[in-house]
Amino acid sequence: QVQFVESGGGLVQPGGSLRLSCAASGRRVDSLGVGWFRQAPGSQREVVACISSGGGSTDYSNSVKGRFTISRENAKNTLYLQMNSLKPEDTAVYYCAAKGAGTDKYDYWGQGTQVTVSS
Repeated sequence: QVQFVESGGGLVQPGGSLRLSCAASGRRVDSLGVGWFRQAPGSQREVVACISSGGGSTDYSNSVKGRFTISRENAKNTLYLQMNSLKPEDTAVYYCAAKGAGTDKYDYWGQGTQVTVSS
């Protein structure tokens, strides 16, 4: 079982930056495949970025590539999403998630944090 507590969302102007944090308990984040997802009003939840267990290879959606960076800090058992050059279309609720052991399915989810990009 994995529990997440997310923080770091808020209101930011276009072109600004935010860093989301996702503190994990129950399992080490480096032992899990983890990722960030987002869901805008009226839209389906989409994957934004993910990082594999162990070696930590990363992958990003085309819409955020070059602007967002996913990382983890093992000492704090925390996952991060650094978001730069934010655009209004990045407005959404952001969720961190982890795959279940031995599966490719994201079984464990944070509570979500709102990110609003607006002038």
